[in-house]
Order: sequence, then C-alpha cells, then structure tokens
Amino acid sequence: MEIGMLNKEIEQYIKEHEAEALALLKELARIPAPSNREEKRARFCMEWLKAQGAEGVYCDDALNVIYPVDAEGDGPLEVFAAHMDVVFPDETELPLREEDGRIYCPGVGDDTACLVCLLLVAKYIAAHREGGEWKRLRPKDASGLLLVCNTGEEGLGNLRGTREICRAYGSRICSFCTFDACFGHIVNRAVGSRRYRVSVDTKGGHSFGNFGADNAIEKLSGIIQKLYHIEVPKKGHTTYNVGTITGGTSVNTIAQHAEMLYEYRSDTAAYLDYMEERFAEVLEEEARREVKISRELLGERPCGCAVDEAGEKRLVRRAVSAVKAATGKVPVTGAGSTDCNIPLSLGIPSVCVGCYEGQGAHTREEYVETASLKKGYRVAFDMILGYET
Repeated sequence: MEIGMLNKEIEQYIKEHEAEALALLKELARIPAPSNREEKRARFCMEWLKAQGAEGVYCDDALNVIYPVDAEGDGPLEVFAAHMDVVFPDETELPLREEDGRIYCPGVGDDTACLVCLLLVAKYIAAHREGGEWKRLRPKDASGLLLVCNTGEEGLGNLRGTREICRAYGSRICSFCTFDACFGHIVNRAVGSRRYRVSVDTKGGHSFGNFGADNAIEKLSGIIQKLYHIEVPKKGHTTYNVGTITGGTSVNTIAQHAEMLYEYRSDTAAYLDYMEERFAEVLEEEARREVKISRELLGERPCGCAVDEAGEKRLVRRAVSAVKAATGKVPVTGAGSTDCNIPLSLGIPSVCVGCYEGQGAHTREEYVETASLKKGYRVAFDMILGYET
C-alpha cells in the first residue's frame, strides 16, 4: 500500500473509534507523569493495552511499556514510540478543561495526544492480529514491530527509555520513529546537549556582622554573567541557557550555598566539545580560596552520526507523505532534540513526526485543537501500517 493512501477499512475504523480515542486522551492527560516518575501512566498504558487484547505486552527496567508484534527471533524491527512523561513536576491529577474546540491541559499535546495516536494503532493491530490479518496492509517481507510507550524524554529524564530500547534490541532496529509535537516539523537530525548542576559554597555569615564575606549567590551571578558572554560558533546552531537558580537562607544571611541548572546544545558534536571547554574555563576563572565551585553532569544527549542514506531518505519520505496526506501541508525537516537522538547516534535511520495542531507546549496553558486529532490518527496509521511501494 502506498504511503498516505489508507484504505476505506482504516478510515472507517478511525471514524468508529474517534470518540473512544478522545475519551482516552482526556483520561490519560490527567494522569501525572513527571520524568523519572511515570509509574501511574505506565500502569495505565499497560492495563489498557492488555484490555484491548494486545498479547506479549511488558514493562522493562526503564518503565517502558512495550507491545512487540511479530518480533520473535533475531530479525529486523521497526520501532514506533511516543513518550509518556510530561515536563511538569505535578504528582497529583493535572487540570483539564475544554473550551472553543480546544483541550487545555499541561502536557496534553507534548506528548499525550501523540501517545493516544500510537495506542489507537496498537488497538487495531491487537484486534486484527489473529491469523496475521493486519499484515495485509504491509509488504510480505516487512520487519517486526515494537510499539513503545516510553519514558524519560523530558527534562532530566536523559532519554532513559529510548536508551534502554536501543540497548535491549541493538542491531535489530532498522528504523525508529517517535511521535512527538505538532504536524509542521519533522526531525531527522539530532541536536545534542549537556546539562549540569553548578554549585557554589562559601562560609557565609550574618549580613551585618560578617559584611564583606563571600556570598554564594553573588559568586554564582558572576559565573552566569561570564557564561552569557561566551561567543557561540557561527556555523551550525549552538545555544546555552540557565534554567533555574536556587540558594540562600534569609534576607539577613550571607548565602552559603547557591546552585543553578545550565545546559548547552548544538547540532554539531564538535561544537558541544567547544562549549564544554568554554564552560570549564569560566568555572576555573571563578574559583577562589574559601569558595567551592562544583559541577555535576545531569544529562547528556548525543548528536547523530552517519546513517544509511537510502534508509534515511525512505523514512523521511514516508513521514512527509503521511503528514501531507493527513493535513494537506508539506512539513519541514530539520534538527531537534528528541528520543531520536539515541538511535541517530547509533546510525539508525530515525524521524520524529508530529500528530496534532496546538500551542503552548511546556506551559500550563498548553492546548490541542480537537479537530486536528483525527489527522493525527491518520499520520500514525500511515507511518505504522502504510508502506511505500
């Protein structure tokens, strides 16, 4: 079957299950799932898949929920994933409301809407797996599938879910697709990053009685100023950011401790190393007697490496065609920081494909356009079951 040409059966299936998928989205979006604390969503996804008749579903050591389909033996596998975690730290039910054709909820788009698209295809496969009926939509020599509800994509999750999938299945993975974000942008190149906690410790003291003693907050401020004067490489795209600052005890205390979270990113591995050198130089320059400056690496996302050119072009063409068929618009391709970073760093052709329209990702006013969700289901079905002739 040609990409973007879903048959009438699948179109009818989407129509019949559209209301069910919407209800699933609203239920799943409310379940808290901060990175490294995805237990509630993982349990929900596992139980839901089993209730649909998905055989062989299991949860691995990274808390990924995995539905293997014709994955026995040591043959090649195509991986399709969507991450369960959201960027918000809430551990109680997330607030959801519907208004003017939109569904508002922190994390409802990134990545809950995409996760529902993956689950809907999993439901179809489970219902049509007996006798291999679902396979008629794919070529006779098609690879096995891994449908993965993965963990650790956001924040300091450090892509632990995808790392575990690539570790466990290694060279068997012939392609990797993650459903994440909106329709307009397809990621096929990796933006690498390194994330640090930088801490400053001093003796501190009373603001009046010990006036003039080193203040950890002031010292940290000096470090930040220097970091923000680093000249980034003119080629490629390299960035840096201080995301949080904490420290101090009270208004009349000279701060003994202050810390920040700092990251830098680049689409070129050599420029990550350049930023590492400049970062280290700043910390060394700021080190003083009786002032302790330390850094801790919290996360590292690799850049990509060379992949099979034919395989990459085939996968990108497949993704572009699926989005165009569903939305009528041609998405742009480029670099990004996604679950694809890990397989791309291993030379595996990989893409990140969006499945909804909406705005406000990583804010508490995030929303998805309800009418766009049906298009997202089409994209997921096309990517997983559609195939280029």
